[in-house]
Order: sequence, then C-alpha cells, then structure tokens
Amino acid sequence: MITHIQPAHFQAWLAAQEDSVTVLDVREAWELGTASVKADGFTLKHIPMNDVPARLAELNHDAPIACLCHHGARSGRVADFLAQNGFTNVSNITGGIAAWAQSVDPSIPQY
Repeated sequence: MITHIQPAHFQAWLAAQEDSVTVLDVREAWELGTASVKADGFTLKHIPMNDVPARLAELNHDAPIACLCHHGARSGRVADFLAQNGFTNVSNITGGIAAWAQSVDPSIPQY
C-alpha cells in the first residue's frame, strides 16, 4: 500500500519513521539541477524514473522511501512499481517539488 504525503506534512511523517528515510527523486538530471529539496534528516537519492527498474538493488526494500517528482505523477508510478516489487514502506509526495516549493520552501525555483 502506498501512503500519500502532502509536502506540508512531510516533517511529521519523517519524525514518525523508525528507520532512516530515503527521498527518491525520480526526475531527470536537468530537473534536479533546476530545483531540489534540501536533504535534512533524510537521504536524497536521485534515480530517474526510467532507470529505477535496473537500479532496484540500490534501494533498501524495508526502509521508508518517499518518491518525489515534479507534480507527483511519475513518483506515484514509481511508488506503485516499488510496492509491486516487494518494497514494504513506500510513499508518494503528493504534488511533487512544485507543491513542496509552494508549501514548505519558497526558495525552491518553480519550473
């Protein structure tokens, strides 16, 4: 089952996790270079959506993973894919980095 996290509620979700959290940014490299969240209390891992299947071994099946993209659609698909492949604690950051910039960190550029 996928949990959907509003960016404004991310810190509370993060604090509730017992294991180290990975935010999996599934955007393309140019997008990451344009706008990114600051890794504060979590690990930020960049794997573009199309590369995720080939790079599953880089992710911990049991640790919490919150997927992030531009608006939430790609990260939602990746979150579903991870859940279907045995990952047990997967979330999608609803609204992506655009919503994060609007509700959490307005210094993040909009694109």
